Order: sequence, then C-alpha cells, then structure tokens
Amino acid sequence: QVQLVESGGGLVRPGGSLTLSCVGSGFTFSSLAMGWYRQRPGKEREFVAGITTLGGDTNYADSVKGRFTISRDNAKNTMYLQMNSLKPDDTAVYYCNAGRTIYGVILPSDDYWGEGTQVTVSS
Repeated sequence: QVQLVESGGGLVRPGGSLTLSCVGSGFTFSSLAMGWYRQRPGKEREFVAGITTLGGDTNYADSVKGRFTISRDNAKNTMYLQMNSLKPDDTAVYYCNAGRTIYGVILPSDDYWGEGTQVTVSS
C-alpha cells in the first residue's frame, strides 16, 4: 500500500523558514515524479512545486519562486520543501504528491497523496 507521510509543519513568524519532509513507502520511490501542493484557508488546492524522478528538473508556482526549494533524496525515500521568507499568505495545509508531472499534470498510472501537514505563518 502506497503511503506518503508529511512532517515538519508548525508555527513560524513572518520572514522565517521551515522545511517540510515527505517519506514514501509501498512503491519504488525513484520511479515517480513528486510534488508539493497546498490548500490555503477558503481556497482550492494549488500546485506549489514539482520535481522529476531523479531531481534533475524542478518547477515552482510563481507565488513561491525564489523563496521555496524542492529536493529529494531517493536513498532515504524522502522529498523536501525548504521554505524561506515565509509570509502569512503561505499559511496552509501542505500535501505531498507522487505520480503527477512536475507541472501538476495527472497521469493515468499513479496519483498518490499524503494527509498533509499544517504550516501557520503568524506573529
């Protein structure tokens, strides 16, 4: 059974940093592109960042470009999202995905989600 488990969320002050982790199991980790999505209060789920199977290419939403960095360590079955210069508008539940392209396109083969981790940016 495929599992994706996010961790690292919490409360951080504006301008601060936070790093999220997503640990995958039940599949060949290096075989799937992965990404981060988020759902802000009162808004629809949105794409944040994507990364190819070996980490050679990445893609970011304009809203986080230059502030967030996505990476993965296939030996540890873990994907990361380093978030810097956080803003109150970054407050959201952040979700890990496996199987979608780095542009957020759904593929017929795989589309897996974690349960999310809460990030709150507030003073």
